[in-house]
Amino acid sequence: MEKIVSLCKRRGFVYQTCEIYGGFANAYSYGPYGTELKNNIKSLWWNMFVSKRDDMIGFDGPILLNPRVWEASGHTSGFNDALVDCKNCKNRFRADHLIEESIGKDFEGDVKKMNEVIKKESIKCPVCGKNDWTEVRFINAMFRTEMNSFDGDVYLRPETAGAIFADYKSIIDSMRVKIPFGIAQIGKAFRNEIIARNFIFRVREFEQMEIEYFIHPKTKWEPLFEEWLRKQEEFAMKLGIKKKDLRRFEHPKEKLSHYSKKTIDIEYNFPFKFTELFGLAHRSDFDLKTHQESSGKDLSFTDTQTGEKYIPHVLEPTFGLDRAFLATICSAYTEEDVSGEKRVVLKIPRKLAPVKVAVFPLLKNKPELVKIAKDIYDKIKEEYVSEFDDNGNIGKRYRRQDEIGTPLCVTIDFDTPKKNTVTVRDRDTMKQELVDVKDLAEFIRKKLKE
Repeated sequence: MEKIVSLCKRRGFVYQTCEIYGGFANAYSYGPYGTELKNNIKSLWWNMFVSKRDDMIGFDGPILLNPRVWEASGHTSGFNDALVDCKNCKNRFRADHLIEESIGKDFEGDVKKMNEVIKKESIKCPVCGKNDWTEVRFINAMFRTEMNSFDGDVYLRPETAGAIFADYKSIIDSMRVKIPFGIAQIGKAFRNEIIARNFIFRVREFEQMEIEYFIHPKTKWEPLFEEWLRKQEEFAMKLGIKKKDLRRFEHPKEKLSHYSKKTIDIEYNFPFKFTELFGLAHRSDFDLKTHQESSGKDLSFTDTQTGEKYIPHVLEPTFGLDRAFLATICSAYTEEDVSGEKRVVLKIPRKLAPVKVAVFPLLKNKPELVKIAKDIYDKIKEEYVSEFDDNGNIGKRYRRQDEIGTPLCVTIDFDTPKKNTVTVRDRDTMKQELVDVKDLAEFIRKKLKE
């Protein structure tokens, strides 16, 4: 992870925000290359799960919602984390995580048991090594804020799904949808985590790519559930993740939410451990029923052909964008020995690479080469995100683009003015090919599709 974090900062993928002020509570900013990669991941997801499917529609709900949404969903009263403080060093911890990491058992949701286990097992503070704890207590994980003209607490949404359910009636009234169908959304969510950690894996402000997929209550949902799991795994592999680094974890029945029929996490082998990347849950009809009861509005679906009326059940595939980003970088990070030197390269799938093509004049002090290079660059950048680089020797420029993950580098050398050829170097193989300038556009197009 240290190497990943270092590369992300050095090459403009992710920075700790407000670093000039000492940072701020595990908050991070996506730099220029990180922003491009993040947007490419979102575009891939939207294309795969919305644009190419006839049973999906897109949606973009607000971050601030009527607080009654969170009361109905149970977030106001039940969206809690177990907090415990070390009296000696004053550090705070998630009590359930502390216990699980110490003895390998999960006591989530049972404060009495957690207090007993911490004392019985003499669990020590990971920071100072002392065994001097406060009592475990619950705190709500939602961020409170204020709104002028509104009397009462307002919250930053802890998940994107709330807006989908709150505006479900407007969607089905305005769109000609047929069951089954899904509503997809990409957006920010906020959770007041007790401890954020592992770089961008667990942060307080994050981005979700989420789907609520509505099905008939009598649908044989198990095959559909399995199909969604396969689609989630397929998406993970489009990020460059290897199948061997994925596994499924099914939540035991005693740990399921009361409304869930089944919940499975797709876990990825991050450098720190196997843990959740994506999730899939069968939420039954809990959300729509509770919002119907709370609002007094009819949220049933009417089949226009049969006249049948019912509250749909919901399958919920969720994708953490920040975790998908981190998994993409971790999977792509490669160290190779080249002629006795270490080469660091991000082998990001070509479709996702933040920069697709870099163009170099061999020497920056040769005006003829620079002019040809800029002409070629101007044409390439009309179609692809590209970079022009004439700084430093050619080897250093290659290494820089390797660390960014740029698939192709085009070099304009002394043969270009005479023979009208350029050298194209492939990131993964380091193979260099002579290409006629007139064939360059098609050559690049084919290479980027490989």
